[in-house]
Amino acid sequence: MLLEHAKVMKAFSEAGEIVGRKKLQKMIFIAKKMNDPFYEKYNFHFYGPYSEELTLRVEELCNLGYIHEEIEKKAGYSQYRYSLTESGEQFLNHYELDMPFLQNWICDLNEQNARFLELVSTIIYFEDLSKDEVKEKVFTLKSKQNYSEAEFEEAVTYIDVLKKSVTS
Repeated sequence: MLLEHAKVMKAFSEAGEIVGRKKLQKMIFIAKKMNDPFYEKYNFHFYGPYSEELTLRVEELCNLGYIHEEIEKKAGYSQYRYSLTESGEQFLNHYELDMPFLQNWICDLNEQNARFLELVSTIIYFEDLSKDEVKEKVFTLKSKQNYSEAEFEEAVTYIDVLKKSVTS
């Protein structure tokens, strides 16, 4: 059990501060799909792939004092900021985790905005379909996001770069 918590904490350790629950969900999903050993199960949700298990795990880590959660009130919504605490760093030092993708790409994922990561993770979620079928899913399920053809192609290219980094 604590090993799975440590894996999530490793993401925070590598990325530094992660701003937004949606962004966190997408970052872990993408890392999992790039073969980093995350356990959390994902289902498709309104904002793309979502893991209730990850939400609960982060809540537990906050309650244990290993992750700091800061809530900022914005115009009409709350924004969550997460970072690893000193206690979390000490706890994480007890684990040797082999998570090469996470170390190579988590900071880059963290620099992307949540909207783009939602698109990337949605495309990856439907990766077993043809490109045209994935595009149709994205433009149907994510119609309110108004993704353009150019954004779709940018996301596909980004995924290709991620996949190549995993295999090289």
